[in-house]
Amino acid sequence: MDPLPALNAPERDRLPGMSAPKRAPATLTRRQKAAVIVQLLLSGGVNLPLKDMSELDQVRLTAELAGMRSVDTSTLTAVVQEFIHELESIGLSFPKGIEGALSVLEGHISTATSARLRREAGVVAKGDPWERIAGLENERLVPVLQEEAVEVGAVMLSKLSVQKAAELLGLLPGERARRISYAISQTAEIGPETVRRIGLSISDQLEAVPVKAFEAEPVERVGAILNSSVASTREDVLEGLDQTDAAFAERVRKAIFTFTNIPARVAPRDIPKAIRGIEATDLLTALASAKGEDEKSRDFILENMSKRMADNLREEMAEITSVKEKDAEAAQSAVVASIRALEQAGEILLIADEADE
Repeated sequence: MDPLPALNAPERDRLPGMSAPKRAPATLTRRQKAAVIVQLLLSGGVNLPLKDMSELDQVRLTAELAGMRSVDTSTLTAVVQEFIHELESIGLSFPKGIEGALSVLEGHISTATSARLRREAGVVAKGDPWERIAGLENERLVPVLQEEAVEVGAVMLSKLSVQKAAELLGLLPGERARRISYAISQTAEIGPETVRRIGLSISDQLEAVPVKAFEAEPVERVGAILNSSVASTREDVLEGLDQTDAAFAERVRKAIFTFTNIPARVAPRDIPKAIRGIEATDLLTALASAKGEDEKSRDFILENMSKRMADNLREEMAEITSVKEKDAEAAQSAVVASIRALEQAGEILLIADEADE
């Protein structure tokens, strides 16, 4: 029998003669038996996911329902018992095809692997493509609205929720937004199959976008690495980048945030919060070892903490005669790491680089 959703316990209890399963009359075909079960569940108010079936199976089911008139009580009971007996004999079921397998494994395998398997298998989208499109981020949908014909954009906005459509419209240039809005008025005569084909086309187009192996951009990745590198290594790498690609090197410099950058990038009000999570010995070592440009950072930190704490630190710093270079860099890195952690947690905002603005 064609697989269909199982009856729940209360629905079973309402059906008579359920004690011993018996075969349905041989006069009914398997498709007719399936139609009987579907009609029974639908009449009982059960919401069946029939749209997930292939289009051919939906057509066949509709034809069977249209061709049947009525069945007697004994036939209904026999069909239901046979259906339940088949369901109860299934120990474990697996997804059908690569699409079903990928749906089950979603979130458990990498996005890159999933995309590659879809491309290699040539998976044909099933179900409603608009459901998948509606679940995508606005950033992925805006390019479709900007590059496709305005009629396609009009259909797309019409199929999405009002809130999501409004958000997308607000992300478009004024002229483009007006043209698509007007095009919505021309969609009254578009048929369901045309709308579905448009949805499939958009879905295929979005799934064909190559999946990035790295979430962060190259500049951010190099900057993060150099942030955690010792000063000599950082300067050596930047000098080499200057010779290879000066523009890239400049962007990396803007992405780097070190102890030296604290006065320019951290708001004075955020200093107390930034030093709260730093070990006392690290803070003392970082301040005591500051020299050259780093002295500005030392003074900036001391000036924006409580006077009592600043005075205590100055007294302790006066007693320190020297600090090993590796200890100084480790302590200053701890200060920077604390500030970065607060920024990533959304507790503080770093001041934008003036050149970026």
